[in-house]
Amino acid sequence: MFHIIQCLLALPIRMSYPTKFIGKNNIPKGPCIIASNHTSNLDAVLLAVHTWEKKYYLAKKELFKNKCFGLVLKSFGAIKIDRQTTDVGAIKKCMKVLKQGKKLVVFPEGTRNENKDMQLGEVKHGVAMFAIKAKVPIVPMFIAKKPKFWRRNRVIIGEPFSLEEFYGKKLDNEVLNIASEVVANKLDILRQITLNSLTKRK
Repeated sequence: MFHIIQCLLALPIRMSYPTKFIGKNNIPKGPCIIASNHTSNLDAVLLAVHTWEKKYYLAKKELFKNKCFGLVLKSFGAIKIDRQTTDVGAIKKCMKVLKQGKKLVVFPEGTRNENKDMQLGEVKHGVAMFAIKAKVPIVPMFIAKKPKFWRRNRVIIGEPFSLEEFYGKKLDNEVLNIASEVVANKLDILRQITLNSLTKRK
């Protein structure tokens, strides 16, 4: 079902939102977490139509109010999450995805960030917690601009890294703060690379 919808949507979405993905080869085989800044609800869809393998990602429960759109989201691997509480069910589903050898996409800022200067918001603990518990690598990804109709855009995917120095440690706030800072630094490096690439194009 996923690949059928993927093929049907690929051409119209690619034409409407021309986006160049750089570094797709950095996504490893097997389980990993793709951690990206979040510019719009199209972010996950663009990744889905530019890469073949199905990926799973967290999506706020409000997006599922429309039943038709909710079905499309589910077919694309969306995992419904209630952001107003600690959604244990969603956390368990994410861990199950990783343990089954699949890929999980997480937006560590927790919400959309449309900053024109491309500055990252606060990086939450989710990416670090999932990566440490599941012992999987993290692949940083940075989206240059909010997708807009017919506007050229680019997405840079960085090299995977691990948080193995935290494996086996008690995941209290102190450890998760330090691990999340590592994630934030990796994303910021990618942000600088993206910013430099845009500057060179001008």
